[in-house]
Amino acid sequence: MTLFQSVVIAIVEGLTEFLPVSSTGHMILTQAMLGVESTEFVKAFTVCIQFGAILSVVVLYWKRFFQTVDFYWKLFIAFLPAAVLGFLLSDYIDKLLENVFVVAIMLVVGGFFMLFVDKVFKKTSDSQQIDWKRALKIGFCQCIAMIPGVSRSMATIVGGMSTKLTRKNAAEFSFFLAVPTMAAASGYSLMKLFGSEAGRTVFFEAWQTLLLGNAVAFVVAMLAIKFFIDFLTKYGFKLFGYYRIIVGGIILVLIVCNVNLSIL
Repeated sequence: MTLFQSVVIAIVEGLTEFLPVSSTGHMILTQAMLGVESTEFVKAFTVCIQFGAILSVVVLYWKRFFQTVDFYWKLFIAFLPAAVLGFLLSDYIDKLLENVFVVAIMLVVGGFFMLFVDKVFKKTSDSQQIDWKRALKIGFCQCIAMIPGVSRSMATIVGGMSTKLTRKNAAEFSFFLAVPTMAAASGYSLMKLFGSEAGRTVFFEAWQTLLLGNAVAFVVAMLAIKFFIDFLTKYGFKLFGYYRIIVGGIILVLIVCNVNLSIL
C-alpha cells in the first residue's frame, strides 16, 4: 500500500465513520478500486485508523466525557454485546471483510430500509435519558454492523430511535459508543498483528503510514460529524438511503458484468 493509497483510504474513513453509509464497506470498496491487496497489515490499517476518527468525538464532545460514572456504565452496557460477539466471531468477520459482494448487497438492503426509518421511528419520548435498557438495546443493534456494508452508525442510531430517542440524541450516543467499540477493535487488531514476527516487522516498517492515516481520519471526521448532526436533524435518513442504493447497485452491476473494480 502506497502513501497515496493510505491517505485516500483514511479520507474515506473520516468521511464515512459517522455517516450511516458503512465506513468499513466504503474502505473495502476503495481498496478494491485502488488495487490494494488485502494483506494482514492492510486489514489492521483499515481498523486502526478508525481510532483516529473516534478521537474526533472525544475532542468535539470532551465536556460530555467528564460526567458521572453512570455515563460510562451505560456505555459499557451498550459496548458489551459487540465485544463478546466480535471476540467469538473474529475469524468469520475477517473473511467477510474481503467480500465486496456482501458489502454491495448490504448497502442496497440498508438503503431501502433507511427510506422508511424516519416514518417508522418518528415517535419520541419525553424522557431522553439513556437508561440501561436503552443502552443494551442499542448495543445489540450494534452487533448487526459486524456485517460489512450495514454501518455501525446506522445500526446504533436506528437502535436509539427505536427506543424513542430523537435523531440528534440517538446520533450523539452512537458517537459516544464508537469510542470504546473502535478503541477495542483497534487494540485487538494491533494485538493480532503483533502476534507474529512477520506482523511486527511489517508494523515497524510502516508505522508512519498508520500514524498518518489516523491523523487524516481525525481531521476529516471532525468536519463530517459537524455536518452530519445538522443534516440528520433537519432532513433525516432518506438521502443517505438513496445514496446507499445507488452505490450498492452500481457495484452489483459491475460484479455481474465481471468488471474488475481495481481498474476503475
